[in-house]
Amino acid sequence: MTYQQKGSSAPPGTPTPTMPAVPPQAPPPGPQGRPSTPEAEPARRTAWAEGVDQLRAAATTEPGRLRIIGAVLALLVVAFGAVTAWEMTERSAAADDVLHSSQPLSADAADIYRSLADANTAASSGFLAGGQETEASRTRYERDIRTAADKMVTAAANSEPGSTSEKTITKLNKLLPEYKGLIERARANNRQGFPLGGAYLRYANAKMQVMLEDAEHLYKVENERLRSDYDDATPYPWIAIGVGVLAIGGLVWAQRRNYQRTNRVLNHGLVAATAASTVVLLWLVVGHSVARAGLNESYDHGVRSLNTLNDARIASLKARGNENLTLVARGAETKEVGTGANKKTVDVYDTDYELQMEALTTKLAAAEDLADDSAGVKPVEAAAANMKVWKERHKEARAEDTSGDYQGALDKVIGSEEDKPTGECFDNVDAALETALKHERTEFELAAGDGRGAMNGLSVGAAVLAVLAAAGAVLGIGRRLSEYR
Repeated sequence: MTYQQKGSSAPPGTPTPTMPAVPPQAPPPGPQGRPSTPEAEPARRTAWAEGVDQLRAAATTEPGRLRIIGAVLALLVVAFGAVTAWEMTERSAAADDVLHSSQPLSADAADIYRSLADANTAASSGFLAGGQETEASRTRYERDIRTAADKMVTAAANSEPGSTSEKTITKLNKLLPEYKGLIERARANNRQGFPLGGAYLRYANAKMQVMLEDAEHLYKVENERLRSDYDDATPYPWIAIGVGVLAIGGLVWAQRRNYQRTNRVLNHGLVAATAASTVVLLWLVVGHSVARAGLNESYDHGVRSLNTLNDARIASLKARGNENLTLVARGAETKEVGTGANKKTVDVYDTDYELQMEALTTKLAAAEDLADDSAGVKPVEAAAANMKVWKERHKEARAEDTSGDYQGALDKVIGSEEDKPTGECFDNVDAALETALKHERTEFELAAGDGRGAMNGLSVGAAVLAVLAAAGAVLGIGRRLSEYR
């Protein structure tokens, strides 16, 4: 009997056959008989490259092109608003500094000089009066010293830390008590009839001249700062104007393109964006033009007149101080002028008086030319008229002094009203200049205030309208994109 084998397994005891091992094969030869290698994986591309490819792919379709146009328009409009806000904020800040910082500081510096010089004049006038100083000259001296000290405090509070102005004010604050001490010593010796009083007064005057040089330097520095603020506030915002023109041009081009492709005249979103951008551009140009005109007027008819009047006042104060010191020194201070046969010895203080009166004449003529109305001209004319009388009386006083009549010369300089002293003319000149300064200061504040006011709200308004314009541009393009869905 024969049995068929069931299953596929080998009978017990019989080994399972195996396939012969295949030795590793070499890769097929490559070009020129070299073995070939598997191809390397391509390098990963950067996000920027992929983005550029996607942008190129999108630009081949109308929806893609619309998205790009919308993004560019929104970016242009937002950039226009941002640049406008930035430039106008800087100009508004500079105009605000002109009105509330640099010009007031310049005026304070002029007042410091005026108060110091007038205090020195009052001190010398009181000294000339003899041992019994008049109450009027003493009161005037004390008032001027207090005014100078108060103005220094204000100027120090408003000056920039570490600036030249702050250092100058610190120096003045240090010298002022020293000057006051010398004046008190001069008075004490003068009351007792000691000649040493005159020496102390001349020493005090020398210290005051240093202080006046510092005060005049402070005045010039603040004037330069004022001019710098004007230079920052008045230039046209050309960058913002250029970006605005570009943004409006882009919006107009987009609407024209939309019309050519769809025959639709208006796209509400783009029209709104164009209108908002146009309003910003017109507001920018007109507003800044008005502000520029106001600021230029405040400089031409305010600051220039104020500077000229302050210079005239400084010259009159110097002249009066030298006139008094001529009598105090009694020829003790001289210098040689000229050369050769023309060389001569002159009184230092009287020579300086003549120089300052020439400067006063020049400054008053310039101030009269700058005055643009009768309210500004009249006080300058009054100052010029009193200056002429002052010169005539000074000649009479010098004639008395030269002839040996010291008391007669003294009466014509600091005497009573019956003596017709030069001091009366000086006071009239100073009062007229003060009136002219008040008028010109008012003119400046009105013009500068109008210029500053023309910029109000422009920075914020430009930013808000730019955001609205960008939203309009996006909505307008979005309206067109919805037609492809």
